[in-house]
Amino acid sequence: MPHTSHPDEDDLEAIPRPHPVFHVEQALLGALLLEPQRLHEVNGIGPDAFSTAAHRALFAAIRSLPPPDPVEHAKNAKWLDTVLTTAREEARGLSAPYLHSLVQICPLARHAPAYARMVEAEHCRRRLAAASQRLTHTAADTSLPERVAATLEEADAVVTVVDDIAARFPPHPGSLPRTAAPAPVPTVDEEASDDERLLLATVTANPSGIEQMRWLTPGDFAHPLHAGLWQCLTALDRRGTPIDPVTVLWEAQHRGLLHPQADPRELLGLLSGSFGSPEHWGERVVQRSVLTAADHAGRTIEAFTDDATSTPYQLVVGSRRALADLSAVRTRWRHATSPSPQPADRTPRARATRAAGVPRAGPPQTTAPSATRSPR
Repeated sequence: MPHTSHPDEDDLEAIPRPHPVFHVEQALLGALLLEPQRLHEVNGIGPDAFSTAAHRALFAAIRSLPPPDPVEHAKNAKWLDTVLTTAREEARGLSAPYLHSLVQICPLARHAPAYARMVEAEHCRRRLAAASQRLTHTAADTSLPERVAATLEEADAVVTVVDDIAARFPPHPGSLPRTAAPAPVPTVDEEASDDERLLLATVTANPSGIEQMRWLTPGDFAHPLHAGLWQCLTALDRRGTPIDPVTVLWEAQHRGLLHPQADPRELLGLLSGSFGSPEHWGERVVQRSVLTAADHAGRTIEAFTDDATSTPYQLVVGSRRALADLSAVRTRWRHATSPSPQPADRTPRARATRAAGVPRAGPPQTTAPSATRSPR
């Protein structure tokens, strides 16, 4: 008769197996419990580098206590009892049998520095994964009043983690990550389309501002047709061709933006009805581009950290490449939101005022002494 599992029975198969680093941490802690004097050989990690609360508490206790005399430590377990008592203040579930099992698990205590290096590498992976997740979540959080500023702060935090990993682990051959970057997620919504349509119509009606909007590129647009129309506008402006809905329509036809079933009247209607200033709508478009680039960078870095085969320096190279696109959009966003320099006042009155207030270049003028006759 087949066995029917009871709801109260433990489903052992549902318990996730520990990651390899868990066993590495056990080996490191066992080495330090067996030969505490090797603690000075362990560098680059702290209690937060361990993956479980029990291991963090044990390492903190080992580090906080003075090492015992090696001869006495080999004879009794007094120091181990002190470690257990100290660690239980943070992890009450620890027991003496678990400490003894750690000592038995450790293959060789002299390999403690190698174990510590592995723990450090995995900790760097977790730190980078957490930072990339915060970046992605912030970019998507519509409740933030200053979402772009908050997103860029999280991007800076990711850069800090990447730089720290690069300082800890040297480069090596084959530094490119083997993990394929995820495809960008299309974010075309009604609000984005409306902003882009208003931008195109406003620029068509006021093309004089195109030259000052070099910070906006076709890649900032969410809709492919709108990106192509922006290319049409910039090309017409660069050639000095008059710009209006009809000339843009003609340029769009030459660029293959109109499919055979397209109604030209729809495009003419899209390019009509301007409202506001081109700079305003352009800033909204590039702002959305910043958030999209941040989301893609965060998801790409997270994909790299999910790949257990990636070495720390592969994470560095892959993350820096993922952040490069965000950095480029960020630079253009700063140009878009920075106040434009005020043009110099070239009126005749201003020139006369400056001429009166600023002396001419050259040696200072001196008053010639009056001529006097010498007495004879």
